[in-house]
Amino acid sequence: MQIDRIQYDGFGHAPNVARLSATQTRPVFTLPVRAELIESRPARGTPGTARGARVDPEEIPVEAPVDTARTTRRALATEAVHAGRDDLARQGLHAPPIDLSTTYPSYDSRGEAARIDAFATTGAELDGPPVYARLGNPTVARFETALAKLEGTEAAVAFASGMAALSAVLLVRASMGLRHVVAVRPLYGCSDHLLTAGLLGTEVTWTDPAGIADALRPDTGLVMVETPANPTLAEIDLRAVAHACGSVPLLADNTFATPVLQRPAERGARLVLHSATKYLGGHGDVMAGVVACDEEFAGRLRQVRFATGGVLHPLAGYLLLRGLSTLPVRVRAASANAAELAGRLAADPRVARVHYPRIGGAMVAFEVHGDPHEVIAGVRLITPAVSLGSVDTLIQHPASISHRIVDEGDRRGAGVSDRLLRMSVGLEDVDDLWADLDGALAGASDRSRTSAAAAH
Repeated sequence: MQIDRIQYDGFGHAPNVARLSATQTRPVFTLPVRAELIESRPARGTPGTARGARVDPEEIPVEAPVDTARTTRRALATEAVHAGRDDLARQGLHAPPIDLSTTYPSYDSRGEAARIDAFATTGAELDGPPVYARLGNPTVARFETALAKLEGTEAAVAFASGMAALSAVLLVRASMGLRHVVAVRPLYGCSDHLLTAGLLGTEVTWTDPAGIADALRPDTGLVMVETPANPTLAEIDLRAVAHACGSVPLLADNTFATPVLQRPAERGARLVLHSATKYLGGHGDVMAGVVACDEEFAGRLRQVRFATGGVLHPLAGYLLLRGLSTLPVRVRAASANAAELAGRLAADPRVARVHYPRIGGAMVAFEVHGDPHEVIAGVRLITPAVSLGSVDTLIQHPASISHRIVDEGDRRGAGVSDRLLRMSVGLEDVDDLWADLDGALAGASDRSRTSAAAAH
């Protein structure tokens, strides 16, 4: 049996399924090499000096020392550790502080009025000390700065959850009279429901990537895609989609891939959405959402956040900033486990189909011949639970939980079958994970045979 890597063929009207033969040997997971992430870096030492060349110390201009943090574009792994923390050493700190204040003293009420007027006009971050936690928090701002660095955008705005973040984007566009959304299934189930139900006054047109351009209207405010998609892991050509959007902003949900595997802004997406609850936090102990975007859109998002109150708690901001520091390491290690498990599942006769994306990642989806509910009931090491992206492995049945809220016909039409299981692979030993999966699959097969025999 083979692994399905579902990818829309540019502007083809249906997913193409490229098949990669499974192998019994343990694969070595290697992150895809992308030219846009290969960064040109000068040799260490004085700028303009060849590596290894001798430099006369008297020729180095002491009056104007080079700030390498400003002049050198840093690698993703370095940014993950240092972004949002660059000022700590100058303050005599090593770990970022947690600012839990809800309000801040000020004896200059005229100055406060001027700053609040400026925020009301542009939504720009306040210049100077904080005013009130709903306007902004220093700890949360550190996380926003770091995430923007990792995604390669001008700014990022954090919210209390991923759904709060998506709601804010929809409200920004609706406030401009642009209530129509074009979207590609599958999306996360609650995102699908929010759009379909029109809870925020929006109207959605569902289409495949090839139909985006034809679906656009004068009142279209947003095109939304998720790649790899939840839960089928179908992939979309973001460059082609961004081209089809024209001047309409493209929102790409990058929760599954994270900036470690792809940066949608480099492919034309104006907005990059994360359920930060997942990989960015990484430990199953924080709920948050964030949108990475240009500063103009960020200003509008801050205004909506201030008005609606969907703010992120400072402790959550602290945990997210800490989580980013290990994000590349966690994603690479979990992805290696996922690639191995995908290969073993593909070779297992109890499994009907395996989905694993071309770009890799720590998510695996598979369809079983037996009862998927029995597999869920049979795991012991793996946790049967919703959500994903934690250090431990989670498994769930999308048709029963994450996508239950989506109409059954729409759900199946998007490839979310009743036998599909979605697994978020963690950092455990891969052989221990396989032993648990093997036992759960065996138990499910035995019970299916017993039920079939009893029926006869």
